[in-house]
Amino acid sequence: MVKANSGICKIEEIMYLDLPNVNRKTLYYLMVPQSDRQDKVYIPVEGGEKRIRGVISEAEAWAIIEKIPDIECIWVPNEKQREQQYKEAIKSCDLEQLVSIIKDMFERKQKRDALGKKNTAMDERLFKLAEEDLYSELAFAIGRNKSEIQQLITDNIKKREKNLSE
Repeated sequence: MVKANSGICKIEEIMYLDLPNVNRKTLYYLMVPQSDRQDKVYIPVEGGEKRIRGVISEAEAWAIIEKIPDIECIWVPNEKQREQQYKEAIKSCDLEQLVSIIKDMFERKQKRDALGKKNTAMDERLFKLAEEDLYSELAFAIGRNKSEIQQLITDNIKKREKNLSE
């Protein structure tokens, strides 16, 4: 399963929690993030479908990778609105939205670098979160190491550009 801010998780158990101030009649998923197996996440089963989703298939992962050049950047000129939209995209766990904000942040960084300006700390943090979520799920779905995904995407874009120019 995929959960915002936790990434890919494995449901270890469905259980009732025996904690103060918790309704003991509510069932919870006990989920363990694959990136930090010491961590535990509890999500109520009721309404859980709004907060978690299944991991994409290998075919869906390759389809996203193929589609990356066609996914448009999110462009929001207002700084506060852009930050909010980036956060919502990350929270959505929607891979196409993640690609869109990654592309936008990359272009913004290039422009700022050209002007001799540093990237904002917020952009850096959100960029890393979006990349982590995207690369982790694609790697998991296609059975590759996360460190290989960026190069795989770059190679795919170059291959497509070459085919279009021929």
